[in-house]
Amino acid sequence: MNEETRQNLALGLISVRDNQSSPVAPGVTQLTLKFVNVCFVAEPSQDRWVLVDAALPRQEGKIIAWAKRLFGDRPPAAIILTHGHFDHIGSALALSRHWQVPLYAHPLEFPYLTGSQPYPPADASAGGGVISRLSPLFSRGPYHFNDVLSPLPEDGSVPGLDSWRWLATPGHSPGHVSLFRQEDKTLIAGDAFVTVQQESLGQVILQRAKLSGPPRYFTHDWGQAFESIRRLAKLSPAMATTGHGPPVGGALLTNGLEHILNHFHADHMPKHTFMH
Repeated sequence: MNEETRQNLALGLISVRDNQSSPVAPGVTQLTLKFVNVCFVAEPSQDRWVLVDAALPRQEGKIIAWAKRLFGDRPPAAIILTHGHFDHIGSALALSRHWQVPLYAHPLEFPYLTGSQPYPPADASAGGGVISRLSPLFSRGPYHFNDVLSPLPEDGSVPGLDSWRWLATPGHSPGHVSLFRQEDKTLIAGDAFVTVQQESLGQVILQRAKLSGPPRYFTHDWGQAFESIRRLAKLSPAMATTGHGPPVGGALLTNGLEHILNHFHADHMPKHTFMH
């Protein structure tokens, strides 16, 4: 049994939701495909939109269909990657070629997206349930996006979205970024934190909103992960969409971020891991 077959069997166990959309904020729609979210983000005043993240492989048809439903035949101005893990970039190359638009990511993600090196091995002992134990079967790359990949602008601007800024939120991966719109305090957090306990198959199936730290099995710098969550909490976001789980806002978001920070060592990172 080859690596792709093993991964597909593992993903089959956790492909529990599909093609489910949720409004997040004006101009922001979250689409759940299997167990991961993508975001369609419109800039109505400029008649533009971008796609944030690109789900698992072979999801491009569903993403294109939803884009057509939301925006007609108008392609996005860009595809923004919060980071380069397999479940966020799986359909990125196909979508980039279909729409003839660039992919943007933080330069610290480039080694994994330009064929230089794979991500570090998954931590199957991270705890929390079945998905952690399956994580060694997931692809670590490297991926080959060289001809369509561009770095995010150094000034924090987001290509195609004048009212948004990107923020470095490393920890889950070296070049992880989040997006923030100050005018209504809407946050696209990627996997800096998530709104479901992603390690647990049961919680992923139920999709009950509960803030959690980044997925443990693929987080390799817990000190940075903590500081990134603290940075996002200081923004006082009113509404958030994350890479996994339903959108959250209000007291659930505010109190959830506070709880993560106050109980990070005990509840949100592997017991065998210590922050430096």
